[in-house]
Amino acid sequence: MKTNCFVAFAAFIILSFQAGLAQDWPQYLGPSRDSKSPQKSLLRSWPDKGPDVLWSVGTGIGYGGPVVKAGRVYLLDRDDEAGDVMRCFSLQTGEELWRFAYEAPGTLPFPGSRSVPVVDDSHVYSCGPNGDLYCIDLKTHQPVWKRNVWTDYGGGKLPTWGISQCPFIYGELLLVSSQAPQAGVVAYDKNTGEEVWKTANLGGEAYVSPKVLKIHGQDHVVIVTSSANNFRNSGAPAVKGNVLGLDPRTGRTLWIYAGWECHISVPCPVDAGDNRLLIAGGYERGATMIRVDKKADGSFDTSELFTTTDFGDQTKTPLFHNGYFYAMYRTNQKRDGMVCMDTSGKIMWKTGRNPNFDRGSMILADGLLLATDGLTSLYLIDPSPEAFRQISKADVLAEGGVNTEGMTSAGGNTQNWAPVALADGKLLVRDQSKMVCVKVAQ
Repeated sequence: MKTNCFVAFAAFIILSFQAGLAQDWPQYLGPSRDSKSPQKSLLRSWPDKGPDVLWSVGTGIGYGGPVVKAGRVYLLDRDDEAGDVMRCFSLQTGEELWRFAYEAPGTLPFPGSRSVPVVDDSHVYSCGPNGDLYCIDLKTHQPVWKRNVWTDYGGGKLPTWGISQCPFIYGELLLVSSQAPQAGVVAYDKNTGEEVWKTANLGGEAYVSPKVLKIHGQDHVVIVTSSANNFRNSGAPAVKGNVLGLDPRTGRTLWIYAGWECHISVPCPVDAGDNRLLIAGGYERGATMIRVDKKADGSFDTSELFTTTDFGDQTKTPLFHNGYFYAMYRTNQKRDGMVCMDTSGKIMWKTGRNPNFDRGSMILADGLLLATDGLTSLYLIDPSPEAFRQISKADVLAEGGVNTEGMTSAGGNTQNWAPVALADGKLLVRDQSKMVCVKVAQ
C-alpha cells in the first residue's frame, strides 16, 4: 500500500512539474510555435471593468513581444538613441530583476524594438533590429557570445524595416533567418555561437522567422522570402518569392515553391495538416496553400492548391484550429478585420470594421481565443466557422502610435502590434509605452 501511495504521489509530482513546464511561453508564437497554449481554466467571461490587470511596467516604443520561462519574463526593449536592452521581470509581481544593455543606436521607419527572444534553461537569445544576436546567461546576466546576422554576412544598409526575425532553438542549434547577401538561414551552436551551417541567400528581402514543421514525418525548417519589392522601386523586375524546406541538420534545400507573391513577407507558414502549408501575407497579396509531395526516390516536390486575396495577415501568423484559419486582414488598403477561412479557401466570415482588428495578436487557449485588436482592446472570442462570436471585451492598452520617417501617417495613431504571451494564467500585452499583465485564468 505504501509503495502504491508513493508511486501515485511521485506520478502526481511529475505531472504537476510537467504541467508547470507546459505553462511557459518560451519563444515567438508559444511552446509549439503555433500561437496555441496548454493553459486550462480560462475565465469564460469578464466583468464589465474587464479582467484584473495585475501589474504594469514602462517600456520603450516598439513591437517586440515578451517570452516567459520558469516565472521570469524576458523582453528585448529598445532606446533608439542608445541601443537594445534585455530586461527580465518577475511574472508574479512585474518587478524588474535584471537588465543587460548594449550599444546599437539607429532609427528605422516604425522605430523601436522588433523581435521576440527565445529562452531555454540556461540562456536567453535575442536579435535586435540592427542584427545584433546575443546569447545571455540567465545566472550571470552577461553575454556568453554575440554575432551580427546582417554585417557578418555581407549586409550593408539595413533592410527597410530592420531585422525583425525571431531566433529559434532546434536541439543544440540556434536558427536565425539572416536574409543577408551571403546568407539566408544560419544555424549556430547555441552554447558557443559557432556557425554550424548556413545557406546562400534564398530570395527577396523578408522578415519571416524560421519554423520547423513535420513534412511526411520529417522535420523541415520552412522559410519564406518576398517577391520583388516595388514599394519604392516601381521598376523592379517581377520576381516571385520562395517558400523553402530545409534539412535542419545541414541546411540543405529539400524542396522549393517559387510562386509566392508578397513583396514584404512577415508571417510564418502554417501547418494545415496532410503535408499542406498555408503561406499568408499582407499588402493585398492574400494567401497561398501548397502541398509538399514525396516522390518514390525520397525527394520532394510542391504543388499549389489555391491562392486567394480574401484572406491574409500583414504582420502575424494565422492561427489554425479545428480545420479553420483565423487571421487579422488589415493592410494598407483592406479593412477586413478578423477573417475565418476553411482549408479549401472559402471565406466563412469577416468582421470588417465591426469590430475592427488592426494587426493585433491572438492566442488559442482552453478552446477560446484571446486577441488584441492592434488598437486598445483585448477580446475573448469563441472561435467558430459559423460567425464571429465575441464573449467579452476590455480596454487594456492606450493609443500611442509613433510618427515614422517619411511616412508620418502610416500605421495610424495606434500601433499596438506586438505579439502577446500567455503563461500561468497571465496574459502579457504591450503597447507603445508599457507592458501589462492581465489575469485571464482562474
